[in-house]
Amino acid sequence: MTDDQATGNEVIRDGAVMPWMEHLRELRKRVIVVAGVFLVFAIVCFAIYPQILDFLQAPYCRAAGPTKCQLYIRSPLDGLALRVQIAAYGSLCCTLPVMLFEAWQFVVPGLKAKERKYALPFVLAATTLFLAGMVLAYFTFEHALQFLITIGGPSVNPLFDPTSYLKLIVTMMLAFGVTFEFPVVLVALELVGVVTPKQLLAYWRAAIIGVVTLAAVFTPSGDPFSMLVLACPLIGFYFLAIGIGKLLKK
Repeated sequence: MTDDQATGNEVIRDGAVMPWMEHLRELRKRVIVVAGVFLVFAIVCFAIYPQILDFLQAPYCRAAGPTKCQLYIRSPLDGLALRVQIAAYGSLCCTLPVMLFEAWQFVVPGLKAKERKYALPFVLAATTLFLAGMVLAYFTFEHALQFLITIGGPSVNPLFDPTSYLKLIVTMMLAFGVTFEFPVVLVALELVGVVTPKQLLAYWRAAIIGVVTLAAVFTPSGDPFSMLVLACPLIGFYFLAIGIGKLLKK
């Protein structure tokens, strides 16, 4: 049976027809695997919470000084909530490669041979770039904090609560990680024919303006240094995606 002969209750996987219920059972199995891995990592992150908190607090201590980087809770439940949040965020980051792998394993059997060839490199590239964006955000965060602390003037002293601090640093790391997927999206659009390398190259000036605007929108701290640090790699990624698109089209 061909793709065209499959009914509305069937899907094509590995050249064979699979009923929708079987397809959903496989999806459920992969979701359970991801959920199990997430739970295991969450327990581990909950146990090593002090080390993770020290890691996330380090940019603040470098920006404000080791004696001025305390975090203050305002409710008896804030400490527990913070530990749970850190366990969840840490587990999410650790589970990301498994999520992408399981998604790849689920989707690949339904792809054509040419599409399968690019599936694994795309997953690996997406994972690597996401982690690279998070690392860059972490090391940029110190300068962002210095800007945010000093812009209020010398008479304003920082007094951060851990929840708002954690939200800012995690949001910034996730924002950098997501925007670093920019070249993967561009190359995918080139492969499916939505845009061509020639078209992208022709609009490079408008693209740079768009990238700078994107960096301004996606930088949670709003400081100019972080926006510049995010915009420069994205501009480089734009031209890199053009080059990769030309190579893949040959």
